[in-house]
Amino acid sequence: MERTPHILVVDDDREICSLVSQFLSRHSLRVSTARDGAEMMRVLEVGRIDLIVLDLMLPGEDGLSLCRKLRAQGSIPVIMLTAMGEEIDRILGLEMGADDYLAKPFNPRELLARVRAVLRRVGALPTPVAEAGSSGRVLNFEGWRLDIAKRELKNSEGEIVILSSGEFDLLQAFAERPQRVLTRDQLLDLARGRAAVLYDRSVDIQVMRLRRKIEQNPKDPQLIKTVRSGGYMFTPSVLITGQD
Repeated sequence: MERTPHILVVDDDREICSLVSQFLSRHSLRVSTARDGAEMMRVLEVGRIDLIVLDLMLPGEDGLSLCRKLRAQGSIPVIMLTAMGEEIDRILGLEMGADDYLAKPFNPRELLARVRAVLRRVGALPTPVAEAGSSGRVLNFEGWRLDIAKRELKNSEGEIVILSSGEFDLLQAFAERPQRVLTRDQLLDLARGRAAVLYDRSVDIQVMRLRRKIEQNPKDPQLIKTVRSGGYMFTPSVLITGQD
């Protein structure tokens, strides 16, 4: 039997936790809740969590700080809950490593759609049949190996470089279309899917984070070039091979 994805909802609002937990549970997801960062860490210590829905405003340590800690420790996907209209919070959340964000108040169905989209990107939900044929490929460029099936990036020394699901999807979109100018709208559609809100700044932030991880000098990027008034171009030649 397939394992049921386990979602952790971190919010100090008991009503939101209860409603979200009940709704997601009715749609074949296992849900745990936590009221603050300390409870979140205790849950993470005792069980495997596939995705965290993390409120920005929490008592004690806030969501941005917790997201930063999560990214330093691993690559569990994070969907950040932010206040309506607070664009700066969304930008900061993405910079800290959040995979997606949702403004309060939100429709539970939209949250479910985003949860499923992120889980599918990280392989915790079955991949649609139309996409399954690409899963065995490895994209090789400039000593880097991007394994699509394992959702894993290795450097020239064979060491794994941790990417968030959003970073992985963006790098895959680039590597599958080398030496082509891709607009922000194209990248949003290719890397994040139709469930995501069109939000140009999120692409810029993800590119910035990718450059920090794959460029020798992120301030003078050679792999991901900015095209003035156009978007971005992935410059290396890419060799597609099967898995080892």
